[in-house]
Amino acid sequence: MKYIDEYRDERLAGILAEEISKRVTRPWALMEICGGQTHTLMRYGIDEVLPSQIELLHGPGCPVCVTPLETIDKAIQIASLPDVTFVSYGDMLRVPGSSSDLFHVKAAGGDVRVVYSPVEALKIASAHPERRVVFFGIGFETTAPANAMAVWQAKQQGLSNFSMLVSQVLVPPAIRLLLASPQNRVQGFIAPGHVCTVMGYWQYEEISRDFRVPIVVGGFEPVDLLEAILMLVNQLEQGEAKVENQYARSVSREGNPKAQQLMERVFEVADRKWRGIGVIPQSGFRLREEFAAYDAERVFDVAGEGAQEPPECISAQVLLGAKKPSECSAFGVRCTPENPLGAPMVSAEGACAAYYRYRRHATATHGVGH
Repeated sequence: MKYIDEYRDERLAGILAEEISKRVTRPWALMEICGGQTHTLMRYGIDEVLPSQIELLHGPGCPVCVTPLETIDKAIQIASLPDVTFVSYGDMLRVPGSSSDLFHVKAAGGDVRVVYSPVEALKIASAHPERRVVFFGIGFETTAPANAMAVWQAKQQGLSNFSMLVSQVLVPPAIRLLLASPQNRVQGFIAPGHVCTVMGYWQYEEISRDFRVPIVVGGFEPVDLLEAILMLVNQLEQGEAKVENQYARSVSREGNPKAQQLMERVFEVADRKWRGIGVIPQSGFRLREEFAAYDAERVFDVAGEGAQEPPECISAQVLLGAKKPSECSAFGVRCTPENPLGAPMVSAEGACAAYYRYRRHATATHGVGH
């Protein structure tokens, strides 16, 4: 397929991998933020063709994975009500709450529906005025414009039976948290291309200066990621720390101003709790007071109680890049996609799911392009 196949070209990938091997002279720990990038790295065996000096760490860039346990419990509580139609992306149905998940609510007769866009939830609300329709608005900056538009349109259309359970988080504050940690080992970041398509990458310039860390905005195909890694290695080997844009075909420094304006109109920045990590100040969005009538937490007056992850689950350490999924004693045994202990095993962007799918059998090798 044109414009995709060229970024999966095995010959070009091999050239980039060889160039990385030539340039690297010492160990470097690099982190990709986005879970989609993690799956590409695992699927195409990029981690296996890199020189041994390059260690890839996997960051908290999976929106399903960082949605707080308490928020999942709120979703289950709301979805269980008899007059509610709860609308969500499919990945969220299997994410474990404290004692259940949305899939079990649906199996027990709850009206839980899977959609691909919040606009579909608006259509359901318009078609069924007798139902209270709630959309589970999760994600990073990538999904925020569409979620903001849904709330905006609901108000314009006077849809009093529509609301959104908001769990929107922001990438830059999470990167700052990682870099400020005494346990931090990350020396370079591959920034998430989809997020930067919306937000641009100007926010990362301050982070790069403050922490003296190179950041490269990367795409999602094998050649994208290998080129981004090469760009990071070049900076690190030369003692540089700046922001570069590998994903120039989709990302500009300023991003999408119209999307940003819509987000700012509907949302305001607020403290947010991240699953397994805790509260990160000013790391997410909440609906502005003007749109309070569409805030499901207010509409249904659901209180969030403190909830604990299963003690055996190390998903928090995986999300922070402190451990690999394969280092978990429950991985692939007591924790599988069918019976997950934590969200990273459920999500299509979760690091644990990537390792389960592509690295369960340690002896298997996967070359780029296979």
